[in-house]
Amino acid sequence: MKLSVVIVNYNVCHYIEQCIYSVQKATCDMDCEIFVVDNHSADGSVDYLKQRFGSQINLIECNHNGGFAKANNLAIRQSKGEYVLLLNPDTFVGEDCLKMVVDFMDEHPKAGGSGVMMHNADGTVARESRRGLPTPFVSLLKMLGFTQHYYMSHLSWNEPGRIDVISGAFFMLRREALNNVGFLDEDFFMYGEDIDLSYRLLKGGYENWYVPANVVHYKGESTQKTSYRYVHVFYQAMLIFFRKHYGHLTFLVTLPIKLAIYFRAMMALAMMANWRLRKYMGLVNRVVSPIYVLKGGSAMKKSCEEILTRKGLSYKKDFVDKNNVCIVYDADTLSYEDIIRLAKENAGCILGTYSSKNHMIITPKEIIK
Repeated sequence: MKLSVVIVNYNVCHYIEQCIYSVQKATCDMDCEIFVVDNHSADGSVDYLKQRFGSQINLIECNHNGGFAKANNLAIRQSKGEYVLLLNPDTFVGEDCLKMVVDFMDEHPKAGGSGVMMHNADGTVARESRRGLPTPFVSLLKMLGFTQHYYMSHLSWNEPGRIDVISGAFFMLRREALNNVGFLDEDFFMYGEDIDLSYRLLKGGYENWYVPANVVHYKGESTQKTSYRYVHVFYQAMLIFFRKHYGHLTFLVTLPIKLAIYFRAMMALAMMANWRLRKYMGLVNRVVSPIYVLKGGSAMKKSCEEILTRKGLSYKKDFVDKNNVCIVYDADTLSYEDIIRLAKENAGCILGTYSSKNHMIITPKEIIK
C-alpha cells in the first residue's frame, strides 16, 4: 500500500463528502486506502457516509469525541500505507496534489513530513502553509504581532523548501518516521498536535518540507471559533506545547511567554464577549448574502438557479466585480485543479462548488440545497 489517507470528521458530512471525492480523483492511479474517523457526530454523518461511499472507505465510528489527535491515531494504527496523509474534512485537493507530494517524498528519503500550498476559501494563499518553530523568541514576537519569522516569509511559494512546522490540515508523513518518533500526542485535544509532531520529526533527524501542490482549506468548519471552548482549547494547546518542549528553561524566559499566552487568551475572550453583547443589542451589522456567479455547464447553471431562486438568493451568470461575490464552480465539468486555479485568479471572491452528485452548493460558511 502506497498511501493511507486519514480524515477525522465531526459534524461536516457534506464537506467531507467533497473531500473524499477529491481524494478519489487524485488517487485513481495510486494504491491508496481512505480512513474516516467519525468523532461522534450529531448530524447524521455516519449513515450519510455509509450510503454515499460504502466499502470505498474504512469508516471508524467513535462513541464519544476524544479529540483530533486520538481519532487520527485510531486510523493510523489500522492503516498500511508507506505514507500516511492526515487531511482535514473541510478541504479538497487538486488532482495532481497527492502524486506530486508522494513523488517528492520518494525522491527525498530524509523527508519525514510534507505540507502543501493551502488556499483560503477566497482563493488567497494561507500563510500557515509554512511555519517556523514557536521558540520562546519567535512565540513572543508572534504574540506581539510580528509574524514574519513564524510564517517563514523569506521562502518562495513556487518552489519546494524546508520548513519547521507542517499544518495538520494536510500533513503527509513517512510511515518509518512516524513509527520512530511516535504518533500524535493525545494530550492535545485539538490544535498544537501538528506543531508537536513536526518538532519531534526534526528532533528525530528528519526534514520537514513545503511542496507547492494545491489544496483548498475552508478552515474551521468543524469547530466553532466564536465559542469560549475554542479559546480555551486553542490557548491550552499553546501552553501544553510550551511546557512539554521549553518547560526546562529558566523562569526569566518562561514567565514572559506564559504571561503573553494568558494575555492573548484574555483579549480573545474579551473581544468575543464584546461581539456577543453587540449582537444581543442589535449593534452588529446584518450579514448581507453575496451575489452568486455561476461558472460551469448549462445543466449546472440551471440546477443552481433553481436552488438559489428557491432560497431567495441573488445570482448572475456573468462576473461583474469582486464586491460581495461568491463564484460557484461546476465540479462535474471542471477539475479540482482548475477550480483552485480559477479561485486564485479571482482571489478575493468567495469560493463555491456545485456537484450533481448531491445537488448542493458548498461554500465556506454554508451548504445551500
